[in-house]
Formats: sequence, structure tokens, C-alpha cells
Amino acid sequence: MDICITPRALHGSVRAPSSKSMTHRELICAALARGESVVDNVSVSKDIEATIRCLRALGTSIEPAPSAYPGRQAYRTGGGVQKQEGPAVCPCGESGSTLRFLIPIGLYSGNCVTYTGEGRLGERPLSPYYAVFREKGVGYVAADGLPLTAEGALPPGRYELPGDVSSQFFSGLLFVLPLLAGDSELVSTTEIESESYIRMTTAAMARHGVRTDNPERGRWVIPGGQAYRSGRFSVEGDWSQGAFWLAAGLLGGAVAVEGLPERSEQGDRVIGDILLRMGGAVRTEGETVSASASDTAGTVIDAEDCPDLVPVLAALAAVSRGRTEIIHAARVRLKECDRLHAMASELTKLGAPVEEKPDGLVIDGRDMLSGGTVDGWNDHRIAMALAAVSARCTGPLVIRGADCVKKSYPAFWEDFRRLGGLAEERD
Repeated sequence: MDICITPRALHGSVRAPSSKSMTHRELICAALARGESVVDNVSVSKDIEATIRCLRALGTSIEPAPSAYPGRQAYRTGGGVQKQEGPAVCPCGESGSTLRFLIPIGLYSGNCVTYTGEGRLGERPLSPYYAVFREKGVGYVAADGLPLTAEGALPPGRYELPGDVSSQFFSGLLFVLPLLAGDSELVSTTEIESESYIRMTTAAMARHGVRTDNPERGRWVIPGGQAYRSGRFSVEGDWSQGAFWLAAGLLGGAVAVEGLPERSEQGDRVIGDILLRMGGAVRTEGETVSASASDTAGTVIDAEDCPDLVPVLAALAAVSRGRTEIIHAARVRLKECDRLHAMASELTKLGAPVEEKPDGLVIDGRDMLSGGTVDGWNDHRIAMALAAVSARCTGPLVIRGADCVKKSYPAFWEDFRRLGGLAEERD
């Protein structure tokens, strides 16, 4: 599906979707508990459906339940992961979080598990796990990417991983190491990146009664013999998704985003600070963050701990005075698409001078972009970032493959129109 946008400033209020990152974590923690839990305030997306599908494949009961939040879904879980009769298959879709989180959980379940994927998922690196498997005696068979089949038991003890590939490997191991009979230690062998995502994991685990110690950066001590606590849990709002609406609010309208928690481990919470630094009129009242028309200016943006913000900040930079440099962003080349190349390509089509560097972008802003036809690259964040700055286009903006937003935010176009956007679907 393509979307044709008639440029128009957005205005009004919208509730942020629940955090996709935290939803993965809350569902996994609930699934690892033996008792019944309810995880509420879930914004359903393809990635979340992939995690639910895989947890069911590992023996967990997960069923929809009425939600206390309008327009959201709750899920009732129970039984924990269990040994199944015969091999298990975990279809991970295009979700890197699902794949990397579930591999250690599959080993803990005692099953022989085959992991499959779609899109570019098979191109995303798994080598840190392969090194662990060889060291710990876990059997695995891997094609050139996916499918991957793994079987064996993870023993307690010391685990070493490089911290400059993805924090998801650390989270995957952290979920299961507390359940083992003995104590464990998890150590990064390099300077660790995106550490906020690991803090999100340990925060979710703590809410479910599981303790980890982080005595120094890049090192975790995990007492063994623990158990996840069941209960009722609600997922917090997503700062990375709210960022699209805040950027749009700076471009001639006024947009308030509700449901963004002030106290959060989400690294993407820095969006407010970055927008203020760019000269944006941003105001916070409780869990509502508002952005209104501003003359934004370029700045230097370090994306090390907020890689998901790169597309929307690149788009905003293209219509901000002066030069913006995005640094420490090499890892976003390994997402649903090469996001540095994708944003450089599409913003160039719209008339913005963009220099692509190995680990970032240099963007010279323009008052207006040209409009025209751009590609969503089958990447939800690319399509949403381009839509967020459509008000600064001189003519209609056509986004090809705009239905890719279903991966994380299926209601994006509905919310876009609710804020006054003119977006027409084209087959």
C-alpha cells in the first residue's frame, strides 16, 4: 500500500502506543512465571504478535483478555515455558528482539527449537550467541542467517559477549540466567552500547521479582535459583513512537502526546532534550509532552543510546536551520533496513543535502522539501519519519510501501488523520 500525503500541519492530541520494547519484556517475564499473569495496555503489532507466537510454541499459555485501557489489548499468561513433544518452531517474523530474546529461553525450555524469520531478519548478526554455544557445549545448526536450530542446556557461570553488536544478546541471557541452579556473571568484552535497553530488561525483571546486580558498567552478577513472580502488569508508553508526533508538532502545528512516562529506562526519552537543544518549544506536564511551532536549528546528536530516534531526527534535521551531524549510529545499518542509507537516499530525493558517513549522517537543512515520491524501505521507522515532516513539503508526498508501519504501530495512519493529516491510500 502507498500513501499520498497532502502537506498540512498536524495539531491536536494523541496517546502514545505502548512501548514495543517493554511489551516484549513484560510478556517474556510473565511467560517465565509459573502462575497466571495479566499484561495490560498492549498496542498490538506484528513484532509483538511474533513474540506471543514464539512463547506459545515453547509451551506458554497466552490468551487475549479484556483491557482496562481503551483501544488496547491485555494478555493472560500462565504455565511457564515447557518441554514439548517433538521439535518446536519459533517463527520470529521480522522481529530482531523476538529472535534474540527467545533463543536462550528456547534452550531453557529444554526443547530443540528452530527459529525462522522474514525480511532482513536473517541478515542480522547472531555470532555472539554462536560463540556462547561453542563455549558452553550447546548444539546448533545455522544456515547463512536463518533458519537456526539450537538444542542444549545453558549452565550457570561466566558469560562473555561483545557489547558493540546488540544489547539484545545481553537481555536474552539475563532473562534465563536467574532461573539456573547456580550464580552467573555476564560481562561485556567491549565498550557497551545501548545500555539503556539492558536497563529496561532488568527493570522489567525486577517488577517480576527477579534480582540482578550491576556493580560496574558492562558487568552483571546474577544470583541463581530465582523465580519470576506472577501478577498484573501494565506496559508504559513508547517514547520512540511519540517522537514522530513531537517532531510533527514543531513544524507548524501543536501536538500533545499523552502517556509518556517521565520516569522510564527508555533511552529514547532523550527526544525531549534533543528537541529543546534544537530550539523546539517542548513542554512536559506529567505524562503529557507537547510540541508547538518552532524555528529549529541543527546540532550534534549522539545516537549511541537512542538508535531508534535516528530516522525521525534525520528527517527533522532536513528542515532545520544549519547543519546537523548524527554520530555513533553505525548499528542502525543492521535494522529492518540500512537506516542511514535509507534516510540519506529519501531525504536527498526531497532536496535535502545529506552526506552519508560510516557511522552517521551530516545534513544541511532547508526551509522546505520538494515533495515527490519516496520509498518506505519496508521499515516502519523510515515511513513514519518521512510522514512526520510532510508538512514542510511544497507538494504532495507519496510514500511507497507505507503499510510497513504495521510492524510496530498499525494505527499510525489512523492517528495521523486524527491529528488533521490528509493521507490517501493507494494500491
